[in-house]
Amino acid sequence: MRIAAETELSDVKRELNRAETDVEQVVSRITRDETRLASGTGAAKELEQLQHELVSLAARRSELEEVELEIMMRVDAINERITTLKAEEAEHAAVIADLEIRKENALTVIHRDLDAIAKDRAETVQGIEKALVDLYEKIRETTGGAGAAALSAGSCMGCNLSVNAVELKRMSELADDEVVRCEECRCILVRGV
Repeated sequence: MRIAAETELSDVKRELNRAETDVEQVVSRITRDETRLASGTGAAKELEQLQHELVSLAARRSELEEVELEIMMRVDAINERITTLKAEEAEHAAVIADLEIRKENALTVIHRDLDAIAKDRAETVQGIEKALVDLYEKIRETTGGAGAAALSAGSCMGCNLSVNAVELKRMSELADDEVVRCEECRCILVRGV
């Protein structure tokens, strides 16, 4: 918007220059005619025509000066608008800079958290059988999500479906370290959560 206003200002300034030039030409002609009239040289009829021309030139000058004044007022209004737009741009730039800093800080925290999680995961994986870790990774790749889910209140938290009563009874009779999977989503079910 500021660029459009600056372009408009440039156009109006050219218009103002033309108006100023028109006024200067009329003033120059008035000065020349007044000098000629003051010298008194020339026929009476010519001098009378010069007086009539001076009257019409004075009227023309007044008209042109009014046009010039109107254009000057437009220039002032556009300059005020540009000043306002520049202030708004500065405010927006400050907000953007603040958001960039906040984004970078958030990304730093996220990366630090991800590194901590990756380190924690690597340490945890070291204490688990390789076959179970491989099964978990295979399920995760296949489902595009989690490889394990909690079994809570008789439901798999991976697919949010209830496990039937017979299967729940069978699971409860298995050893705690026995791997149990959901029949629906195939996630490894974590019991006792």
